[in-house]
Amino acid sequence: MAPPLPARCCATTPRFASARFQRCLPMAKAKAIFESEAALCAAFIARLPEGWTAYPETAGFDILLVRDVDGAQIGVEAKMTLNPKVLLQAIEGIYSGHGREHAGPDFRAALVPSGAAGVELKAVASYLGVVVIVMTSEGERVAEEKAFAEKFGLSYRRAHTSDKPWFTPELPAFGYDWRKTWADHCPAERCKVPAYVPDVIAGASGPSQLSEWKIKAIKICIILERRGFVSIGDFKLIGIDRKRWLDMDWLTRGAERCQYIAGRFALNLRLAHPVNYGQIEADFDKWKPADTEHRAELQAKPALL
Repeated sequence: MAPPLPARCCATTPRFASARFQRCLPMAKAKAIFESEAALCAAFIARLPEGWTAYPETAGFDILLVRDVDGAQIGVEAKMTLNPKVLLQAIEGIYSGHGREHAGPDFRAALVPSGAAGVELKAVASYLGVVVIVMTSEGERVAEEKAFAEKFGLSYRRAHTSDKPWFTPELPAFGYDWRKTWADHCPAERCKVPAYVPDVIAGASGPSQLSEWKIKAIKICIILERRGFVSIGDFKLIGIDRKRWLDMDWLTRGAERCQYIAGRFALNLRLAHPVNYGQIEADFDKWKPADTEHRAELQAKPALL
């Protein structure tokens, strides 16, 4: 025989039985304060203080922060909860072994939502030299401010909540000793930063990256659009191998020798990186090949029989 319901759950009349029983059931799990890691990263980037530039999906990190004044870097890995996986990602490359040192950031961090970092793993992160950045969501902040207003009045809310940081701890400012909070890993070489801030979504699943190769490929695409063809000299000037372009049928041989035109499966990097494509195109005069280069190349080489 099933045990009776607790007294506070028992209804005196059938009309209230269902409602009272529902109140005794466990509450459904609350919705995450951030919908995804991408939303977490976007909120964090939007609240960065002045003097820091965020490079999404760069150097193997969800976000690579660069301090403008001296180039110091923070490699940030984001997760919806602090777990061993994100700590392993954050320290990747620190202990390379084999007598080699790889490029890396000065500081390393794990970005998680408020309330998603356990004390034990935060201690482990500290031993590893990884700072746990705790991010507050907009909804959480609004609810907290509303509670303050209801308890202490609107004036108290305005005076005590406007200066509350969106995330903790603060980023290491230039000229201050942050060693108690931020472990400086002193890399032999810092991560290579792209010439343009990638127009990709940080923390997205299977993200597209703005690699050095892709920047060069965009330049080839821009030359092709403007001139109608590219030459061997263009590939040499940009510093990219043309073999892959021919093998993938991105380009095909043109009517003139040493010239190539768009192939059947021409790359559409403008669609993949609309902002960066426009930025590189705007800098065309800074990196464009001289009009005489491809002409000289054709004249210097006689046609093969």
